[in-house]
Amino acid sequence: MAIDSTQRFNSFAEFYPYYLLEHSNDTCRRLHYVGSLLVLFILGYALATQQWLWLMTLPLAGYGFAWVGHFVFEKNKPATFKYPLYSFMGDWVMLKDAFTGRIRF
Repeated sequence: MAIDSTQRFNSFAEFYPYYLLEHSNDTCRRLHYVGSLLVLFILGYALATQQWLWLMTLPLAGYGFAWVGHFVFEKNKPATFKYPLYSFMGDWVMLKDAFTGRIRF
């Protein structure tokens, strides 16, 4: 699926196949999973301990791992730069799809 730089998506359902193409490298995808799971862990920890400053680390944990995956392994720019909301949603759907076996972990 070739997507030109002016492509606009009218729905997340249209965007998600593109998102998966941008995450075809196994290591990149796995780094996304690590970042997403770390976000959940930090969020749970902050809520359980009421140490709210931990919430400031959420963007670093989530995006840090993902961006290393893109720049080092996938060799592309994260879709977050053009499609921030759909990309955020895509991270969580991709993680769910990995856990349910829809895509390779």
